[in-house]
Amino acid sequence: MRNSADNSCVRLRAGYALCLVSTLFVVFTGCKSSSSGSEGQSVELNGAGSTFVYPVMSRWTSSFSNAHSNVRINYQSIGSGGGVQQVKNGTVDFGASDAALNDDQLNGMKPMIQIPESAGPVCITYSLPGLDKPMQLSSEAIAGIFLGKITSWHDPLLVKDNPGVNLPNTKILVSHRTDGSGTTNAFTTYLAAVSPEWQQKVGVGNSVDWPVGIGGKGSEGVTAQVRQTPGAIGYVELTFAQQNKLPVAAVKNLSGKYVLPDTASTTAAIAAFTDQLSKDPRTPIVNAPASAPDAYPISTLTFLIIPKDGPDVAKRTALRNFVQYVITDGQAAAATLNYAPLPEGVKSYDRQQLQQMTAAGQPLP
Repeated sequence: MRNSADNSCVRLRAGYALCLVSTLFVVFTGCKSSSSGSEGQSVELNGAGSTFVYPVMSRWTSSFSNAHSNVRINYQSIGSGGGVQQVKNGTVDFGASDAALNDDQLNGMKPMIQIPESAGPVCITYSLPGLDKPMQLSSEAIAGIFLGKITSWHDPLLVKDNPGVNLPNTKILVSHRTDGSGTTNAFTTYLAAVSPEWQQKVGVGNSVDWPVGIGGKGSEGVTAQVRQTPGAIGYVELTFAQQNKLPVAAVKNLSGKYVLPDTASTTAAIAAFTDQLSKDPRTPIVNAPASAPDAYPISTLTFLIIPKDGPDVAKRTALRNFVQYVITDGQAAAATLNYAPLPEGVKSYDRQQLQQMTAAGQPLP
């Protein structure tokens, strides 16, 4: 009798233990599921646009995804115009443009926010084998070349800009972008600022009717044309020129100084427009005043274009967190790739803009 009772007791205790384990398992897994929420949910973000920002965007997306294993970010380097069109059509979660959208453009779209995320120089690159130091170019020379009025590298104006340099009597071949490009917008904004003739005949835009030259798609296309063609000249981002071992010109600013494009000279350009940028970050930063002698004159801010609202809380939260990373810790990565860090006033503006992001009309958690 005693053995039978003992066995019954053991079976009862075993059953109780099994029940307790099962209950704890349900409670634990339930708590884990509710606590992880959208942070544990796999999220894929898609962006498209600027080739100018592509080198640093690749670094940003990789670093952020490494730190957030549930978030994957795909970015297509298709040009600013294409990125703006895709975000307008709702086929991507964000666009990137080297030119801010003006009020007329914004009026034709769903509500958007624009986040300045970095700044960099638009470089004049060229192929002149045998030159052992950077070309020096004045604004008159650059405008003359891209207007088609200066056609030889031995033109008197170029000789004047480069005293003591044995310039070749080689024909100049202009290379420019064919796609809608914020880099083109920044470059033509500079040309319009320094050349009334350019302003009157060509103007400013992501795409323009070029007076002369051969087109290439993206900065990759322009870089390839310049690299392969002796005597060619074009405009690209500094990282593209460096990666392809192409020289870049020192450009004469309003103080009369020839300045090479780099992080420091772009930062000087931003600093020259501090007051204007604090009121409207869309202010162009080309052709800085003579009071900024170290400023590179063809500099530009780049922007993320983001819908104010979207349907998916997890995606919208991940996108906000990614942009927060870009404008904070991501700025150090930008500096290593020749992009100038944002000044604090622009960062403050960005944080205010991010607070406007919603999901299904509700504030983000």
